This record gives sequence, structure tokens and C-alpha cells, in this order.
Amino acid sequence: MSRLKKWFLLTGLSLMCCFAAPSPAADIDGEAVKKVVDASITPLMEKYRIPGMSVGVTTHGQKFVFNYGLESKETKKEVSNRSLFEIGSISKTMTASLASLAQMDGKISFSDKVDQYLPDLKGTSFGNLTLLNLGTHTSGGLPLQLPAGVTTQTKLIEYLKEWKPNHKLGTVRNYANPGIGMLGYITAKCMHQDYDLLMKNFLFEPLGMKDSFIKIPSARLSDYAQGYTEKDSPIRMKRAVLSSEAYGVTTTATDLINFVEYNMGIKQGKEKLQHALLNTHLGYYKCGAMTQDLIWEQFALPVAEKDLLAASSPAIVLESAPVVEITPPMKPQTQAWIHKTGSTAGFAAYAAFIPEEKLGIVILANKSYPVDSRILAARKIFRGLGGHF
Repeated sequence: MSRLKKWFLLTGLSLMCCFAAPSPAADIDGEAVKKVVDASITPLMEKYRIPGMSVGVTTHGQKFVFNYGLESKETKKEVSNRSLFEIGSISKTMTASLASLAQMDGKISFSDKVDQYLPDLKGTSFGNLTLLNLGTHTSGGLPLQLPAGVTTQTKLIEYLKEWKPNHKLGTVRNYANPGIGMLGYITAKCMHQDYDLLMKNFLFEPLGMKDSFIKIPSARLSDYAQGYTEKDSPIRMKRAVLSSEAYGVTTTATDLINFVEYNMGIKQGKEKLQHALLNTHLGYYKCGAMTQDLIWEQFALPVAEKDLLAASSPAIVLESAPVVEITPPMKPQTQAWIHKTGSTAGFAAYAAFIPEEKLGIVILANKSYPVDSRILAARKIFRGLGGHF
């Protein structure tokens, strides 16, 4: 048994105490919360000509969802609690949650190498990666996206056989869709289930996320918001190899803020699943002020605005950034800002939470706009709700 796996098994059961469910809070004035959210979201929509947005907020155990504008400029249908938005790479946190659950069930181990699960990749650079490398962007040089010619599973394996890293494993962070995509692929293989069904059966349904989908059923297509590019052209995501695992979830603000509440421990799921969610907050690598968890990114409080923005800048997302391994991994923290951005060509999303402050937010939009504006909006809302960070 590896050192990492031993450490995980020895410390895992103690993690639940870090995120105990809060005592019921006194009723919070929803109109006051709305004024705080409006003050950030309305100017944002005007500045970037965003047709529609949906914002979920959780504060001291109480949840609110506020909707703005239009699902579609063409149909003039207004955004509602049923409106489905693409959330892009926030989907990765859900893939990480499934992988964490698979490790708890003994189906996989993050310390194992890829070739243990995919024998066709034995003797290759990709086969030498650990599953943890895939889930922490520390492969040494996987690209942000798969090459355009990789359109089938057969071509995917052929590409991975030839892939070579640019850096030593675990020394740099390269944000990469193929990494987490393959972690999801391996997880589904080891749990003997189609990935889309796996997500539904082991995450969405147990967490009550009834309006979350990878493939939207026909009965709900009328709720699928129309996405728009920065130049206001209508667009929606097209399925591709590893898209389900890396960026394929569509959901509502209600479902996504529920997911955040489970991650915060505001809501408590079944013990094993709750434990799996919290294990995605283990800190594995330091990258400047940011700690790389299993997909989630966290910052110790107090956190400077410049550090939050720098960690999501193009320089960090598109280039190699040096990292230092944390040994043993850092236990989940309550005094931390934990977040994830998500983008597709026509949608923009952001999720953030601060367990210590009992504050969480999700911001969904049906138009692409800059990441830094999402972070600043969330930060202003948290401040307006009494956050100190």
C-alpha cells in the first residue's frame, strides 16, 4: 500500500468534524440579500450585455436564488429557477467527487499509475502518470484541449500513447481538460458504468440535483438557455471526446448552490458520499498563493484580491506554473476561500464558498465574459453579506 493511500485511510474518517453542519440561523431578510446581489449583478449584465443570469447564494444555512434577464434573446423567455446553464469546468469538481467516491470504495487509488487501469498505455509517458496527476493538473504538460483530430476513443488512446510531457511530473501545473477527462474515464471503467449514468446515479440523484444533466432529456430542452459568444452570436456546447467528464454538465443555480452546500457541510449527504466530497478539498500542491486540491482551488484566509485574480489569470490557465507538493496532503480547511471557474463558448460560471463564514455563491450566465469580473462580483456580494476575509 502506498504512503499516500495509507495516509488517506488513516486520516479520512477525521475529516467530517472539520465541516460540521451549522445550527439553524435566525431568518435572514431575503430582500436585503437581493439588494446586495442586485448591486453586483445588474452592472455586470449591463457592462457585458449579458442576456440572462441566475445567482444562488447560501448564507448561514439559508439559501436564495435570484434570476435576471432572458434565457434567449430570440424567444424573450425569462430566466427562471428551471433555466439550465452550461457550467463548463465546474463540471470537473463533480468528476473529482466521483473519483473520490471510487477511491473510498476501493475501485481506484489516486497513487496508482494510469497503466494499472489502462494496460494499452503500459510503457508510455501517459501510462506513467498517477491518477493524482490527472486530478491536480500536474502531468508535466498535457494540453488545455485535445487536438482537433481526436474525435473517437480509438484516436484518444492513440494520441495518449504518443504524448510526451514537457516537465517532470508533479513540478508544474498545466490546466488540462484531458487530465480530469481521463480520470473520469478511468473512474467509470472501474465502476463498470457509463459515465453519464454514473454521474446521475452516484452524484446527482443522491444529492437531490434533479435538474442537473450531461445529456438534457427532450422534456427539458425548452429550459436550456441559449448561450452567446462575446460578439453576441448564439452558440451551445457540442459533445466531444471527454466532454462529459471535463466540462459537460448543464444545471440550474438551485442545484449548483445545493452542491456547494454539501461541499461546505451545510447539508449532509450519506456518510460515504459526504466524505468523498470533503476529500476533494485535500490540498496537494502549492502554486503561489493558491493550493491545488482535487480540482477545487483554495486560498488561506485572509486572501488578497490580487491573489484570487492572479490564480485564474491566462498566465496560470494557459502556461506552466511551478508547484510544490504538500506532503502529507493538507486536510480540508474551514478558513479558506475555495472556488472554481467554468466557461464554454457561450456560457460563464463561477462557484465559491468560505466554510468559516458560512457563505457560498454560484453565478451562472448565458454569455461568455471575463473570469476576473466573476470573482470580483462574488467578492463584493460576500462583503455585502457580512463576510470578513
